[in-house]
Amino acid sequence: MTEAPEPDERLRTELLELALEAAERAGALLRDGRPADLGVAATKSSPIDVVTEMDIASEKLVTSFLGERRPDDGFLGEEGSDSAGTSGVRWVLDPLDGTVNYLYGLPGWAVSIAAEYHGEAVVGVVFAPLREETFHAVRGEGAFLRGHRLACRAAPPLDQALVGTGFNYVQQRRTRQAALAAQVLPLLRDIRRSGSAAIDLCDVAAGRLDGFYERGLHAWDFAAGDLIAREAGARTGGRPGAPPGNDLMVAGSPGVFDALQPLLDELGAWHD
Repeated sequence: MTEAPEPDERLRTELLELALEAAERAGALLRDGRPADLGVAATKSSPIDVVTEMDIASEKLVTSFLGERRPDDGFLGEEGSDSAGTSGVRWVLDPLDGTVNYLYGLPGWAVSIAAEYHGEAVVGVVFAPLREETFHAVRGEGAFLRGHRLACRAAPPLDQALVGTGFNYVQQRRTRQAALAAQVLPLLRDIRRSGSAAIDLCDVAAGRLDGFYERGLHAWDFAAGDLIAREAGARTGGRPGAPPGNDLMVAGSPGVFDALQPLLDELGAWHD
């Protein structure tokens, strides 16, 4: 298998600066432009899997901003952006991760933007406006929050680990995930459910969670957060030996990951 080429320093710097600015612009739009009467514009996988007009506006802002500056790049976005591009760079973005939180006026939502180079994530930015936090990482250069380098927590025993998770919007899958959580919970310190996978992965990076797992995520949900977590020293994956994907996303401090991933696999967290 041929390794993907590495972007040079100039390109890495350019991609990071653009991702930071795009996320800041989109976050400001979402924070300052939220209508008082915000409602659901559409649904996706189920009646509770919602899209608001602000999800759509945020994705349009990000793709327009990046497309004007790098017209040959590709895009993959939650609200429909999907183009290959010719430059080797593809932007993978969730313009509003945590839409239900946003709809209800809760603070746990973020703009998530990753830049891939020949299929490998090289830059990740997650901006959570109401937490006033911007996380970022460049592959091989570490992860940062407010200029401070991040490091995941030293791994406790699994029964002392605080682990985040999320639940899908399809009823059958949610029911299965709830049953799985009931099996996992007694084996952990506790479980947290924030409503934003991007934020959960950044909280693993920042040492606020020892681990995280979820089934049913898409690339735009975890592309930036996955890189940020790994650059902070966490391990990430899907089923044992596989990368993160729709079947399963697992992240954690190395010792927690080593215990949590096989446990989830044994319990069948990767299927409904």
